[in-house]
Amino acid sequence: METPVFEEFDPASDCDCPECARQRRFPAPSVLPGPVGRPVSHRAFAIAAAAGAVLVAVPSVPAVAAVHGPARPGDPADDEPDTPQGGEAPLHGPAGSPAKPGTGVEVPATTRAAIINRAKTWITAQVPYSMSAYWADGYRQDCSGFVSMAWNLPGNEWTGSLDTFGVRISRDQLEPGDILLFHNPADPQNGSHVVLFGGWTDYTHTYYIAYEQTRPHTRRQSTPYAYWSNSSHYLPYRHRGLADGASGGQPSVPGTKTTPYPGPSAFGPGTNNAYVTQLGRLLVERGGRRFYISGPGPRWSNADRRATQAFQLAQGWKGTGADGLPGPRTWSYLVEKKGRDIPPAAGTTGTTGTTGTTGTTGTTGTTGTTGTASTASTASTASTASTAGAGGAPSAAVPVFPGRGMFRPGAHNAYVTLLGKQLVKKGFGAYYPHGPGPDWGESDRRAVEAFQRAQGWRGGTADGCPGPETWRRVFS
Repeated sequence: METPVFEEFDPASDCDCPECARQRRFPAPSVLPGPVGRPVSHRAFAIAAAAGAVLVAVPSVPAVAAVHGPARPGDPADDEPDTPQGGEAPLHGPAGSPAKPGTGVEVPATTRAAIINRAKTWITAQVPYSMSAYWADGYRQDCSGFVSMAWNLPGNEWTGSLDTFGVRISRDQLEPGDILLFHNPADPQNGSHVVLFGGWTDYTHTYYIAYEQTRPHTRRQSTPYAYWSNSSHYLPYRHRGLADGASGGQPSVPGTKTTPYPGPSAFGPGTNNAYVTQLGRLLVERGGRRFYISGPGPRWSNADRRATQAFQLAQGWKGTGADGLPGPRTWSYLVEKKGRDIPPAAGTTGTTGTTGTTGTTGTTGTTGTTGTASTASTASTASTASTAGAGGAPSAAVPVFPGRGMFRPGAHNAYVTLLGKQLVKKGFGAYYPHGPGPDWGESDRRAVEAFQRAQGWRGGTADGCPGPETWRRVFS
């Protein structure tokens, strides 16, 4: 791909005093000699009450100091660098040697402690900021290269690609090792930057420790949330391969095939974790949709127990082997996609299949159970449909989910319009002052988030970014 070229800015000074504001709006064509580029100090004259009324010149405090706001820790001296950010590139060998070949797009597993420790190596070494130079470990010495190094990615990424290695989270979910990313595709020269989150400084959660690569070298300092400038544009992300190995805790975003059995303590009444969500999604894939009125979600519910038991009974297991609590055997069958799927509920075949195919609902005798089975039937035929029905009415089958990349900031495509119109039909049109249209914007994100919350989802599952399950429910 063509290497993107744009400028990555250091944080801009945000002093609010009148003099600084005036100088930002009306920069002087030349700077008089003075400390740090400020105008030279003026000399004031005092009247000496002595015989002869002699005037004596005495030095006074510089005029700008009288109106200059209080200094804040970490305020940068310069506004922005004048060098372009490096693009995606493989890891580099020692100076003069060819680049190391890439290792693919797989996200290597890591832990929070490992991420912070790698970041600290650059802090200790005071790695100089550069858009073109590479450190001894093969990573480019700019902000995105620094995060690529800390996250142990297989190559040098840039602010336009780092999100593909992470999972979007909320501010309340931020923990050390996550990142705050700002990439502006509409105008990449306007502030794109990324920092590593090192933890909140106090209970107010207004300042946090930021590890970042900026001029003149890597630094660690207290930073206002989300950043000094362009604060509202920074989005939090978590490493997709994260597993908290230090505490033996659960991975933030479990995988599907490589996730080991987390143990019986992860399931059952009162549990609330990502493994419960993963279990529910796996059960839905295997025919358990009818057991869930909403979700699946991170809180264990009777729906999880009933769906698990139905899957166990489908394998022919009896007694404690079909108690509705997933053990190692149940887990391995689900994540490795072994065994038999959950059969449809009794009395939902035949007519249900016809209902799902023709898209007719409300037929005499169609019950809530039948309607749910119809939804599952519709979902199973999603791969054969790609558009909504004529006249604006949705077709019987769910349109094929086009991928998350169609719904990112700056995206412009017909799928955004299709999704927006369907959300309006579902009753979530209050967020659109006009449209919907093909440009993905805040109105779309808020409408999707409202729809997700209406399903009972919370946290990262209600982030306003449509995934396959959100898409299926919107069009079902």
